[in-house]
Amino acid sequence: MASPQAIEAETATEPPILREMDGGVAIVTLNVPRRINALSMDMLAALKETLEGIRDDTAVRAVVLRGAGRGFCAGHDLKEINAHRQDADGGKGYFADLFAACTEVMLMIARLPVAVIAEVQGIATAAGCQLVSTCDMAVASTEAKFGVNGVNAGLFCSTPMVALSRNIPRKATMEMLVLGEIIDAKRAQSLGLVNHVVAPDELSEKTMEMAKRAAQKSRAVVALGKQAFYAQVELGIVEAYRHMADVMVENLLMRDSEIGISAFIEKRSPEWEDK
Repeated sequence: MASPQAIEAETATEPPILREMDGGVAIVTLNVPRRINALSMDMLAALKETLEGIRDDTAVRAVVLRGAGRGFCAGHDLKEINAHRQDADGGKGYFADLFAACTEVMLMIARLPVAVIAEVQGIATAAGCQLVSTCDMAVASTEAKFGVNGVNAGLFCSTPMVALSRNIPRKATMEMLVLGEIIDAKRAQSLGLVNHVVAPDELSEKTMEMAKRAAQKSRAVVALGKQAFYAQVELGIVEAYRHMADVMVENLLMRDSEIGISAFIEKRSPEWEDK
């Protein structure tokens, strides 16, 4: 069995994350295609650093998250995981650090002040499916496949279920988790996991179209609304209405609300101040 150091050396020449800008859209690419962009510790660290940069960059108004090569993301790097079984503690410390790092990245995506759209061209399995579920929106190619199939390898996808169960119905979640089967893009769309399914040659165009539309909105208003959305889904209906009423008041007191409403009434395009 390869050591953790040998596995790290094998992938060290590939930058795990690429970032480019197209107008106000940051395009973030998972870039270890020969491992189907597995979420190794290096990948998670690079993704965290990239997300931190996006969070603090007011020029970014939307994000597209995609995978290089034939797949979006195959989940955690099982070779790296197995290699750490040689550790003195049997891998326990590494396993804890891995899932803590993954959780941190998932929460960072939810807490970014801009919309994040997954562009899924191939497989998105286990933690890769979790990544799609965590994004605010998703566009899939007709060739995309989704699954939380860790149970087939003796590893129930417990952390992926957190995001997945907040996207699709409970019984569908349990079917995917327990049976470990892969579903196609149309099934994923019917369950609510992805917004749109398009032909492979239309995937990037459709995703960028959505991202550029999101980028036209007030960054401050989207940030407020996104934070409110993820807060209210965890609340009971009475608490949710009370909390969202407070958010609406806060929103109406923002400068961009005044700008936007005035522009709407006067039938012109708003010029956001992002405040």
